[in-house]
Amino acid sequence: MFEVMIERNFSSAHQLRGYRGKCENLHGHNYRVEIYARGRELNSTGLLVDFVELKAAADEVVNYLDHRNINELPPFDEELNPSAENLARYILERVAHRVGDERAQVYKVRCFETPTSVATYQVD
Repeated sequence: MFEVMIERNFSSAHQLRGYRGKCENLHGHNYRVEIYARGRELNSTGLLVDFVELKAAADEVVNYLDHRNINELPPFDEELNPSAENLARYILERVAHRVGDERAQVYKVRCFETPTSVATYQVD
């Protein structure tokens, strides 16, 4: 099995609705996101996924979130609470929609709110 990973960073504010504690207040994070793809076969060029394509898809999502109040952005404005867990899933689904084929799958995203606090979303 082959695996590739890219890392992206962005800064955003959020507040957790319904949380009882400091995180219910508006606050910010310098997020670090790791996006993983895997597969058993390489293409004719010897690549699992073209890093250029993977980075472009990730940058589209990151640019949407960067320097924004995530609570004001769909789907986090009403449908989803902007937790690190929900951000990881959202990022995976958006990137996977643009990258991947029968050989390669974007299957895991790790979303770091801080260097020591990370949430992971992974599909089987």
